[in-house]
Amino acid sequence: MEIAFLMDSLESVDPQWETTSHLMYECNQRGHAVYFLEPHDVYIRDNRVVARMWNISVPPDLGLVDYWKCLIQCLKKDDLIFETLTGLDALFLRKNPPLNYQVMELLAPVNDQVFMINSTSGQILGNSKLYMLNFPDIIPETHVSRDPIRLKKIIDDFGGAMVVKPLQRFGGEGVIKVSNRDQENLNSLINYYVKDYKRYPEREQIMVQEYISSVKSHGDVRIMLLNGEIMGAYGRIPKAGDFRTNVHAGATVHKHAVTDKERELCTAIKDRLIKDGLYFVGIDVIGDKVVEINCVSPGGIPRINRLNDTKLESDVINFIEKKVTELKNEK
Repeated sequence: MEIAFLMDSLESVDPQWETTSHLMYECNQRGHAVYFLEPHDVYIRDNRVVARMWNISVPPDLGLVDYWKCLIQCLKKDDLIFETLTGLDALFLRKNPPLNYQVMELLAPVNDQVFMINSTSGQILGNSKLYMLNFPDIIPETHVSRDPIRLKKIIDDFGGAMVVKPLQRFGGEGVIKVSNRDQENLNSLINYYVKDYKRYPEREQIMVQEYISSVKSHGDVRIMLLNGEIMGAYGRIPKAGDFRTNVHAGATVHKHAVTDKERELCTAIKDRLIKDGLYFVGIDVIGDKVVEINCVSPGGIPRINRLNDTKLESDVINFIEKKVTELKNEK
């Protein structure tokens, strides 16, 4: 099979902790031809969607670190491949947020000819925190607005701590806890986040969400889903003095057995995820609520593997091979 990965620069990746590197490694081990490209490498030639790519297939059976070093060397060669994307069997869209909408638009015409994980339309729908609003019964109390007065009233009326979240960032960036007990800072923070100095139509909408206090002691759970089914999970505990559970924010991870309630939450979102072409997703759960749905570049495979002695990337590539075969049989 011909499998490409559209993502950010490879030089900045720590292969031991990056889900994408494990997926690449598994493809390479199986003898698939593996290619790499970045968002700016996609363009149109003679009405066709084309990309310039590097062939990063290397000899099999190297250790992961040596594999990555060998792969990086492939990028230093000048033998770029210019290929019509319909010549690929599968395309992993793994660029970190924010989503590049122009690339999604360029890829959309071939979305039904090349199996993409995740689909362009699904990523457009699911890339921001607003996608959770499709599941109002299983998320914390949530409000979204660009009006500072309205947002402050929401927090005042709520009466307790709430969490402010920019809609398009990731890794816990910009996520803060606010309270009506600190009025001066509250006003300043809200004005800053919505960019109150701009005209109303040009301001940024932000999300304010109920703060679930159990996160301080019990953290949250990252659950990886493949085609709507649970692959695995791990728990995350925030570092002292913080409430964010993102590993990038210093949280620690631990082994976690998925509970019956968490299975119910996954079942509640399964059909919608599949309908939207969101086959490979990471969800974050605090208590009995879904607080994040990550579909653009979901991570977690290396940590789950280490905690549970598993090899989840094998399941993902099995799924890709199956979907590619089905797509070919339909043609």
